[in-house]
Amino acid sequence: MRGTSQDTDRQHAEVERSLKLVSNWSVAQPPLPIGDAMPKLVINGQAQDLDVPDDMPLLWVLRDVIGLTGTKFGCGVALCGACTVHLDGRPIRSCITPVSNVVGKKITTIEAIGEIESGAKIQQAWLNIEVVQCGYCQSGQIMSAVALLESNPNPTDAEIDTAMSGNICRCGTYPRIRAAIKQASQSA
Repeated sequence: MRGTSQDTDRQHAEVERSLKLVSNWSVAQPPLPIGDAMPKLVINGQAQDLDVPDDMPLLWVLRDVIGLTGTKFGCGVALCGACTVHLDGRPIRSCITPVSNVVGKKITTIEAIGEIESGAKIQQAWLNIEVVQCGYCQSGQIMSAVALLESNPNPTDAEIDTAMSGNICRCGTYPRIRAAIKQASQSA
């Protein structure tokens, strides 16, 4: 069955909204000069000396070099949010972030997000509300939700929708995601 023109219009509007959000992400910083030295990254609190090219995307460093596979590949162009990690506490898309841009900064992945208070609250709310359906996008969803609560502990529904609009869930769990964020924001 083919979609209607309204479906196509909605899809185009979602892509345009995502493109606008991408312009706000903190990935466009100039890379640090590292010369011939191996990049040293701090990932989930542990220093890592890596022998990787400076332009290798952080996503592939995390997944293929270090073995942290919780961060997912979705689109490769920073539109879906599956690859979201935190860089110095701010959400970034690791699929388009070269490793040279993250040298000397604190990287947090889904594997360690539960170690901070808001991360533990979000993870518990995700379980309480039973947010997950297929689960593929959920690590990115959780990372964005934690970043939202870190910057805004009591977001409105509109603020949640805005903060989460760059994360796509093909299963459509958006109402449960919003409910879990609300629950986490209200937990003591």
